[in-house]
Amino acid sequence: MIDFLKGSLIIGGALFMLLASIGLLRLPDLLTRMHATTKAAALGVILIMLAAAMHFAEVGIVARSFAIIVFILMTAPVAAHVMGRAGYFVGSKLWSGTVKDELRPNYDPLTHELKSGLETQENAKRQPRETDPD
Repeated sequence: MIDFLKGSLIIGGALFMLLASIGLLRLPDLLTRMHATTKAAALGVILIMLAAAMHFAEVGIVARSFAIIVFILMTAPVAAHVMGRAGYFVGSKLWSGTVKDELRPNYDPLTHELKSGLETQENAKRQPRETDPD
């Protein structure tokens, strides 16, 4: 029974990685490609690491497998966000079917300045602090 579960996890992980690679080839723009590769590839690696932990069933290998899973869960979304934002800032074209672009009203491509959307004249002024020299 455990062999069936390990095999299912490995095949499931391989299928998710295959799905990620197909998404990388087939999807139209940077942001949708990154979404496919981040989600599907991370899930694929997690499933394969679970299978490896079950196969070897040694404390050291199980600990390393879970450390890899936690590392992927923490770093994959952050890395995808940073790369997607960098791609947007350098002018990567969005897909023509993109419905919402929330950065457009707040980003100036000439100065590369990104505003939060909450700027007003009052909160843009610098308030003096007690530690400032006179």
